[in-house]
Amino acid sequence: MKKKSIDIWYKINPVLGFIAMLVTQDIVLRLFFSKKKIINNGFSIPINSSIILAPTHRSRWDGLVLTYAMGRRVTNKDCRFMVTKSEMKGIQGWFLKRLGCFSINQLSPSLSALRYAITLIEKREQLVVFPEGKINKYGKKLFLKEGLYRLARLATKKSESIIIIPIGIAYSKVTPNFKSEFCLSLGQPIAMNDYLNFTIKEFNKFLNGEMRKQEEIALKNVGR
Repeated sequence: MKKKSIDIWYKINPVLGFIAMLVTQDIVLRLFFSKKKIINNGFSIPINSSIILAPTHRSRWDGLVLTYAMGRRVTNKDCRFMVTKSEMKGIQGWFLKRLGCFSINQLSPSLSALRYAITLIEKREQLVVFPEGKINKYGKKLFLKEGLYRLARLATKKSESIIIIPIGIAYSKVTPNFKSEFCLSLGQPIAMNDYLNFTIKEFNKFLNGEMRKQEEIALKNVGR
């Protein structure tokens, strides 16, 4: 019998999730960063909508910062991260799986991974996709990966209201160090149904602009 891949089928372990939240939010972020700022720009969490968070990706701290701003304590929803297969290896992978992360091959995503992501969206979980596809430390201009748009379009067949939230994350230092500052800026929700006639290239150009706009706001607030 062919062995079923279990990379993507882990649910969040409630005990491990509680411990991870306590350690990362109440200890690590509090001690490491001297200033933490969230700018919501009048943002309010969409009611009865499926949410896809689309943040810029500048550091390995981004996941913790995003959870601080939009995690269970704030939205009553866990951040379910879509990550690369390389990030799901070893001890790190063991923890990530049990904290609700799942892997996907960016070049050739499997049907099972896509179905699982769509199921999360359909169940109104809070899915996190980094459209740049990798850490872009210096914020170089990149073409966004096609996965988010393809996934969101497919999900509209299962859920009537798909909302994408562009997010900018910035640090006072290019490589965050002890007592650095961070700022996260939330953009206005993008209703996917309003952009179904866009090509992937058109939508990604629009989304990239919205993400960059929020990043500029965040950068100004950390003095860069």
